[in-house]
Amino acid sequence: MGLTKKIIIALILGVAVGLGFNLFAPGAFVPLDTYVLTPLGQIFLKLITMLVVPLVFFSIVLGTAGMGDTKKLGRIGIKTVGFYLISTVVALCIAFGVALAIQPGQEGLMGTEEANFEATEPPPVMETLLNIIPTNPIDALATGQMLQIIFFAIFVGFALAHLGEKTSGMYKLMEQGNEIMMFLVTIAMKLAPYGAFGLIASAIGKLGLDALSSMAMYMLCVVLALILHVTVVYSGVVYALGKMNPLHFFKNFAPAMTVAFSTSSSNATLPLSMKTAQDKLGVSKPVSGFVQPLGATINMDGTAIMQAVATVFIAQVFAEPLSVGALVTVVLTATLASIGTAGVPGVGMIMLAMVLQSVGLPVEGIALVLAVDRILDMLRTAVNITGDAACAVFVDRSEGEKDKVETA
Repeated sequence: MGLTKKIIIALILGVAVGLGFNLFAPGAFVPLDTYVLTPLGQIFLKLITMLVVPLVFFSIVLGTAGMGDTKKLGRIGIKTVGFYLISTVVALCIAFGVALAIQPGQEGLMGTEEANFEATEPPPVMETLLNIIPTNPIDALATGQMLQIIFFAIFVGFALAHLGEKTSGMYKLMEQGNEIMMFLVTIAMKLAPYGAFGLIASAIGKLGLDALSSMAMYMLCVVLALILHVTVVYSGVVYALGKMNPLHFFKNFAPAMTVAFSTSSSNATLPLSMKTAQDKLGVSKPVSGFVQPLGATINMDGTAIMQAVATVFIAQVFAEPLSVGALVTVVLTATLASIGTAGVPGVGMIMLAMVLQSVGLPVEGIALVLAVDRILDMLRTAVNITGDAACAVFVDRSEGEKDKVETA
């Protein structure tokens, strides 16, 4: 049985076990969750997370060095960042269209609870750009500052490409380090079905059916917008720009999507998503090593969709009108806020507080969507990493075609 089937079976069993205990034996769920389900999920999550920083560093260094000339690196960088920014704006527009058509909060809800999320001002663009440059790369590696790690790794890779034979030993060391990380990913993935079972059973056991049914219309809007974005935008990119059958793409990338669903973390899924893109989708290692780690940091289409739908939903619940200017503000704020935001579970709520404050909506409205956010977090993370892979396919294919033209 393949890994994808095992993970899907584990997810189904996890939902069944979580619901079963929530409905019929809630008292027994707490010790089961404390001593079995949560540890099972956390062991897998920590094993994968442990590999993220060294894997990103080795991959970016090799990806940059493997491109050779700076012109190619510049082309790939522009294509990647441009794709991510445009796809995020498109995702927000789709989400607004769906939410304004369905109007999930039109009837309003009473009795909102206080939400413990502090809204902060979105960082200025120049500050965000300056913070990408690490003052201490060792500290950036130790604390997992992804944009700073990526910046430093690009610099190291550029130096290796420029110095050539002088640093062949260091290049070989980076290759060997990357091989070790990929081997460890393969070992860790053997635990993926068990980790997925523990994570989903724990989440469903805590939420239960009541929390899910009370927010059905809001969930429907988010899920519909996510599906539209994946099936229309990503499929279109893969087919038109990546010259690949979308069915082939989704079938082969499914293992990474299922792990992203169970972990709710783009960063934790990064080792598997890179390995899958390289082995199953045929993306070259240099392109995958550059595009996907960068995407895990700045590409959050799924999160942007949630923020747009939640903004409309909360505005309707509190009977606050949203002008066209407010919608544009949400698009700009959500797009800029996604740059450099950690790809970890729950970060969408912090970003949502920022977005709500930017258009003058009450931050306590987050309590309305908090109950079902864990489930939606799983779905939007799967969408986020799928966008990274679609971009990698597009960039790799476009660069391959260009190389053919140049050598002809």
